[in-house]
Amino acid sequence: MGVARGGGIDGDQWVQCVQDRGWLWNAAADVHKTGEPTTLIMAHGAGAPMDSDWMTGMAERLAARGLNVLRFEFPYMAQRRLEGGKRPPNQQAKLLECWREVYAEVRRHVAGRVAIGGKSMGGRMASLVADELGVDALVCLGYPFYASGKPEKPRVAHLAELHTPTLIIQGERDALGNRQAVEAYTLAPSIELFWLVAGDHDLKPLKASGFTHVQHRDAAADHIARFV
Repeated sequence: MGVARGGGIDGDQWVQCVQDRGWLWNAAADVHKTGEPTTLIMAHGAGAPMDSDWMTGMAERLAARGLNVLRFEFPYMAQRRLEGGKRPPNQQAKLLECWREVYAEVRRHVAGRVAIGGKSMGGRMASLVADELGVDALVCLGYPFYASGKPEKPRVAHLAELHTPTLIIQGERDALGNRQAVEAYTLAPSIELFWLVAGDHDLKPLKASGFTHVQHRDAAADHIARFV
């Protein structure tokens, strides 16, 4: 994927930075008449890379709606890309350190508001550093509120104290956070939940719902663009 110019304080250096680190950059479409577009740094989930169809489709949708989108990979996924095979995610401390490093580098180059977030695990890790980094917004898609099959052990303690303006887009039947379970949790007032009818962890709805996967992903992108 080529790296488009735009959204940077130092355009040429930013293009080189993205290329050197193997990141992916979708520049915002020219829909803003004034000011710098918001940049969303978007991390992948545990099992799929930054250039999966899901991640690419969402990045393209958001760019078309006026957001810059920067995608990166955690160390284990980057290593998997080099060596093949499957590697488990890094320990949480390593994932969080990666988030800090990526954010610091992006913030050094890119003007305007910067939001962080991502798919599943990537979004959860972002939520653990959002307040620390002082980001402008947090966006999580398919948040893993609990491990598969373990709704009795939610991972939400920090979400009750979160100060960063946060949008969580969730399918109603997400196996890692369905609507019935999540609505019983105590979440900070800074968090907005946007539910997609009959959606699963990838936001894909049941056919009987009358919605399509494309419609749900478009709705998610619309809501993110308004939120950030």
